[in-house]
Amino acid sequence: MAETRNWSARLTELGITLPSVVPPVAAYVPAVRTGNYVYTSGQLPIVEGKLTIAGKLGAGVSDEDAKAAARACALNALAAVDALVGIDSVVRIVKVVGFVASAEGFTGQPGVVNGASEFLGEVFGDAGAHARSAVGVAELPLGAPVEVELIAEVQPES
Repeated sequence: MAETRNWSARLTELGITLPSVVPPVAAYVPAVRTGNYVYTSGQLPIVEGKLTIAGKLGAGVSDEDAKAAARACALNALAAVDALVGIDSVVRIVKVVGFVASAEGFTGQPGVVNGASEFLGEVFGDAGAHARSAVGVAELPLGAPVEVELIAEVQPES
């Protein structure tokens, strides 16, 4: 059996509070468990019910603002995991997929999605190291500049 971690204490140590789960904006659920894995739906940079930033990279949204938005997306994904199985049941983050609304010619998607990856590393340490895709897209829901989903391995159900 995998080692149990106290990720909730780590979040407290970092001064991070998991937000409430962002309600779906369409016909889906925030997260689904199958076996020892939790798959989150794509999360937007929504804080306290509002999209924090809109627009595209390479056309008005700065790399740094988008990187901060990716971090917010990852935080929302962790909230979805926590609501479904509890954050302390996470064994490791397996995969992150980041979508970046990109103007023609923008190729900095990996740097933007680093906002999510670096945040997960800060929280989970080595257990936060993950496989990843960073994909440029024409548009995202609600005009968001970034969307992040993740797959987490979790403790077996008891």
